[in-house]
Amino acid sequence: MVGQSSRTGKPGVFDEQYKLEKVSKLTGETWLFTARVKYGQRDVTVPIPITVRWAGDTPIITLTDLSIPGLGTYTARVLIYRGEYAGTWSGKKGGGQMWGRIVK
Repeated sequence: MVGQSSRTGKPGVFDEQYKLEKVSKLTGETWLFTARVKYGQRDVTVPIPITVRWAGDTPIITLTDLSIPGLGTYTARVLIYRGEYAGTWSGKKGGGQMWGRIVK
């Protein structure tokens, strides 16, 4: 996932990358995403348990107040469709939007 994000109330956009190294189903709607997350000065690989819900044929990644080691605690709703993603995020220091492409 390669794209950009914005912060509410702050000008500009920021580059971001999420490389999904492994995705496996845990139980029900919960999946374990092992992801390399790159944004700003941060570059970490972490396992993240994520709830995936469906709106018809569209998966929606959901996390609510989830503590991610080395990154912080976040809430997000991100939909994926036809090779693109878009959504909202929030954390302790703010929130905003995120969007980009799925690159294989």
